[in-house]
Amino acid sequence: MLHSAFPSLTFSISTAMGALHKPSQSHVVMVPSPGIGHLIPLLQFAKRLVSLHALSVTVAIPSDAPPTKTQKALFTNLPSTIQPLFLPLVSFYDLPKHTKIETIIALSVTRSLPFIRDLFKSLIGKTHLVGLIVDHFSTDAFDVAIEFNVPRYLFFPPSAMSLSFAFQLPSLDQIVAGEFRDHPELIPIPGCIPIHGEDLLEPAQDREDDAYKLLLHNCKRYRLADAIFLNSFPELEPEAMKALLKEEAGKPPVYPVGPLVRNDCSENGKRAECLKWLDEQPNGSVLFVSFGSGGTLSSAQIKELALGLEMSEQRFVWVVRKPNNEAANATFFSDQNENEASSFLPEGFMERTKNRGMVVSSWAPQVEVLRHESTGGFLSHCGWNSTLEGVVNGVPLIAWPLYAEQRMNAHMLTEDIKIALRPKKEEESGIVEKEEIAEVVKSLMEGEEGKRIRGKMKNLKNAAERGAGEDGYSSKAVCAMGMKWKKTMMSSQNGYELEEHQDFESSIASWGN
Repeated sequence: MLHSAFPSLTFSISTAMGALHKPSQSHVVMVPSPGIGHLIPLLQFAKRLVSLHALSVTVAIPSDAPPTKTQKALFTNLPSTIQPLFLPLVSFYDLPKHTKIETIIALSVTRSLPFIRDLFKSLIGKTHLVGLIVDHFSTDAFDVAIEFNVPRYLFFPPSAMSLSFAFQLPSLDQIVAGEFRDHPELIPIPGCIPIHGEDLLEPAQDREDDAYKLLLHNCKRYRLADAIFLNSFPELEPEAMKALLKEEAGKPPVYPVGPLVRNDCSENGKRAECLKWLDEQPNGSVLFVSFGSGGTLSSAQIKELALGLEMSEQRFVWVVRKPNNEAANATFFSDQNENEASSFLPEGFMERTKNRGMVVSSWAPQVEVLRHESTGGFLSHCGWNSTLEGVVNGVPLIAWPLYAEQRMNAHMLTEDIKIALRPKKEEESGIVEKEEIAEVVKSLMEGEEGKRIRGKMKNLKNAAERGAGEDGYSSKAVCAMGMKWKKTMMSSQNGYELEEHQDFESSIASWGN
């Protein structure tokens, strides 16, 4: 019998087939890979699907550890037609101690395939199962969909640039000798400004590591999808989007459904202290500094950042996590408890900046902070969720990438679409020094470059709102998908044969006009 720590798997399947299932409803299974940043946009996509269609969704979540408090919180107040299913835990005791996070993420899904297969067995014949949707680390689950003759879809949470690179990687793997970071020429990516190999995503920096091999494995399997849903929008990445929408033999159709961002509130329904502090500040005067749920800085870098913020003489809200000198993604899999920031910030820093800055330990309601009228800038690690949250709120960016594909995002944001400033590291130490930080912060908050970016961000914010509206490209794509599933369900007596994407194609044609 299957079981899980939260709640029991058997009970969850029963709930999905009882409380959720209606004869007139289509049913979709979603499989996100571990990581809060992967789960958030997929849940937002699920919400959009069920809000526009008579559809039910089971979100089957692989993991090697019990769900965190943050994960559980994401499933509160969901529509009753979306049910979480925490799969039985998998083990990684056989892996080396320093196995990269990307390897663990991908293998979490691979080692959960028996449980996903059992879920399909329970759903087939009892629900109108019309599709499996997986994210970019989870394509091994396609094998289960193929086994049960169910259409398979890829939900791609990162940028259009990242997806364009993913389609290009199998060719680059054959063409480029040695490590990408040592390649003397810029790496070409269709629809994008060429990029230095050292700025490619983290798993591509060591081609001998399992993380790279699994990256390449998943990228090759993207072509097995019947369609790809992309968490971006045409006005944000116009050239990359054009390249992706161009028809190509063997490449699935790509449909922009972004921006999919949270609309959350403060924990426990209480308004956070940092929001009350923001209420007292002038409009557009505060820089929000946050490195996401998994990002950490070294002790030396935290001190330089603190002194740089002080030197800039700008107002700020800074979400501070305990330093880690070993890894930039040290808190990726964990909830970090509040810490005493004064123990690792420069002596006297909090006292000297108390009238124009606020230090927040570990967590702040990011969406609400970015939405606040006093927030005028966002120093971000360039995770794609955070980037989109900045864009939809029209907040100019400072790009400070740490891990994963964040250097690619930073390159695109600063060199291509030019909505961010990027401070330079000191070559020998790899540290961004306080003088550089102060200069970039002042430029964003007070300078001409900041004004230019602010104007462009306003236009992108308006474009994002139009795209998510009733007649927007994102809504059209989601509606067309729902209609297709409805037709599939009605003809299910002939099996799960995929129909043509005529509705999608007509929608895409209208997006370019």
